[in-house]
Amino acid sequence: MGVKLSIEGGLAEIVLDRPDKMNALNDAMIAELNSCLERAEAAGVRAMLLRGEGPAFSAGRDLADADEGNEDAEAIIEAQFNPLVKRVAGFPAPTFASVHGACLGAGLGLALACDVVYIADDAKIGSPFARIGAVLDSGGHSFFVSRLGAHRALELIYIGRLISGTEAASLGLVNQSMPREAVLEHTRKIAAQVAQGPTAAFMQSKRIVRRIDEEALGLLAVLKLEAQAQGAAGRTADYKEGFGAFKAKRTPKFQGK
Repeated sequence: MGVKLSIEGGLAEIVLDRPDKMNALNDAMIAELNSCLERAEAAGVRAMLLRGEGPAFSAGRDLADADEGNEDAEAIIEAQFNPLVKRVAGFPAPTFASVHGACLGAGLGLALACDVVYIADDAKIGSPFARIGAVLDSGGHSFFVSRLGAHRALELIYIGRLISGTEAASLGLVNQSMPREAVLEHTRKIAAQVAQGPTAAFMQSKRIVRRIDEEALGLLAVLKLEAQAQGAAGRTADYKEGFGAFKAKRTPKFQGK
């Protein structure tokens, strides 16, 4: 148990597989997750799905490993969790999270670092750190503020209230909620569909969206980036295939390049 990777049809599925501990992340799991991400990237996958086995997506960091009051929390976060969140956020293909059960702390950061998040109606997500005097990390502040606004972000942080998947979707924190038994199948279907699409063009959009978020770009800057991206897309095999298929009135067969 730990983390599993499977690849089929250009889609990588990475599974947090420590169900007896609600997929809480310890040093071994972090190393395995990094290895799976590295192997998926090296394989040139065209989409990635991240999910958890058992009753939860992930309860966050395994606090059994914590030495409260004595450990250097800043060093641990900078060395382990921040690079992992950055790696998921910057994965060079469209990414999807299938979330159920508890999704907290570092687990929440990993899920929200994916491009698209589908969640079970009865999932429980949020910032429980108020209960232990700790601070939300793993990108939580960024995700909360950008998607919920500062006022809702601070309310959830101050109160420590966990919200359901249904509420998370209604607030715009995630893409869509649905019955628990349907979420994985739906996520796999959409991720597999995207993996067969023009993923080189999708990555141009992913890079533009990331720059808008990180650099607070305005309209004029985005217009220039879009023109550059369209020029790059126009030189790809997928572009030629897409236009050829359109003219011939057939279904295109994209290769992601």
